[in-house]
Amino acid sequence: MLKLFKRKSEKEKLQLRYKKLMNEAFVLSTSNRKLSDQKILEAENVMKRIETLS
Repeated sequence: MLKLFKRKSEKEKLQLRYKKLMNEAFVLSTSNRKLSDQKILEAENVMKRIETLS
């Protein structure tokens, strides 16, 4: 119940974005490899930002 009003930190937001991008890349991998590769590149950039925050 205490987490109800707790705001997400920037690191948590980036982790959710990374997970979403990787999921989109996985779905696109069966239909459009080029878009899938772009999503993976975006996800890697997000991971680099997460690592700099740690």
